[in-house]
Amino acid sequence: MSKTLVAYFSASGVTKKAAQKLSEAIGADIYEIKPAVPYTAADLNWLDKQSRSTLEMKDPSSRPKLADNDADISSYDKIFVGFPIWWYTAPTIIRTFLESYDFSGKTIILFATSGGSGFGKTAKDLAPSCPGAVLKEGGLLNGSLSSQSLKTWAEEF
Repeated sequence: MSKTLVAYFSASGVTKKAAQKLSEAIGADIYEIKPAVPYTAADLNWLDKQSRSTLEMKDPSSRPKLADNDADISSYDKIFVGFPIWWYTAPTIIRTFLESYDFSGKTIILFATSGGSGFGKTAKDLAPSCPGAVLKEGGLLNGSLSSQSLKTWAEEF
């Protein structure tokens, strides 16, 4: 069994593709972080101040429910956690995921996809949600990345 897991949340499919490529490149297991209520296009409309994603991101206590809690985190030493960047940080469902499991003694490497913004303070924002873990900012995995470049990147961690 692999000691590495790639867990990801993807609202539009972009992060899913990056996570699948990463998982294949490094021979890791993969797990999709799914919301109990899937996001619609209207939910993701960042121009609408009342859209679901906007309201969640404005509320620091927002913790969207997960569809399941089936990730077998105890089987892994290293977990890559991927997500799209929303409002310069991780979507609040990532906090839900991190707070739903015990990551003590695990290494978590964050990766993200973004249409324009960088990582910002994402690692600092997420650190309180995974006490006891070693949290590392991996970086953005945008565009067409080769298996070799992903493998080389992942070996840094």
